[in-house]
Amino acid sequence: MNYNWDWGIFFQPAFSGGGTYLDWILSGLKWTVLVSLAAWVIAFSLGSVIGVLRTTPLRPLRLAATGYVELFRNVPLLVQMFLWFFVVPELLPRAWGDWLKTGLPRPEFWTAVVCLGTYTASRVAEQVRSGIQSIPKGQTYAGLAMGLSLPQVYRHVLLPMAYRIIIPPLTSEFLTIFKNSSVALTIGLLELTAQSRQITDFTFHGFEAFTVATLLYVMITMIVMVGMRILEARVRVPGYIGSGGR
Repeated sequence: MNYNWDWGIFFQPAFSGGGTYLDWILSGLKWTVLVSLAAWVIAFSLGSVIGVLRTTPLRPLRLAATGYVELFRNVPLLVQMFLWFFVVPELLPRAWGDWLKTGLPRPEFWTAVVCLGTYTASRVAEQVRSGIQSIPKGQTYAGLAMGLSLPQVYRHVLLPMAYRIIIPPLTSEFLTIFKNSSVALTIGLLELTAQSRQITDFTFHGFEAFTVATLLYVMITMIVMVGMRILEARVRVPGYIGSGGR
């Protein structure tokens, strides 16, 4: 393949002015990180609640939580992104819908955050549920025998142990949310993949643009993996999944 690589393209003035193509890449990286981190806050918080509800003795709460998981987990992320951005504002009262479309600053950013957060929450919920259910029932009974209420047993006994057990699958979900953030380009968010496509369109140097984007995704992945391994080593409980025995 006779392709002339030109890495200097990143230091050329961008087509729109106001910086270089490297600035476009860095801007895309910034939005990728911001969307992913904000969505993870929603995913972890909401997913933890849903996961707990899936293990509660109250059947109506279990059914509601199961319905949430099955709905959000089984509808493709791209479809959900379009629904949140194009359909939801039309279903709300007119004033609210108009505000979401024109009054909300950077609606594509907040839509991506909510969509990624609620979608990933359904997956985190399953991790939390499996972590709780992997803990022997004796620990629950022991907590209740000590006079703790069921919510206190969840807070002080089950969840601290469950989170330690599920650090490896949570790491995978955390990494996935960074990769899934690229879907936000379909609603106009100029994250890393979108900026790479723009550079390709304006310069016809797609190999360079997507090579740099790939390396940045790998860099993010490695940082997350190292950080989560350090966390896992600090909080692991010998004898449980995730302890590793190392």
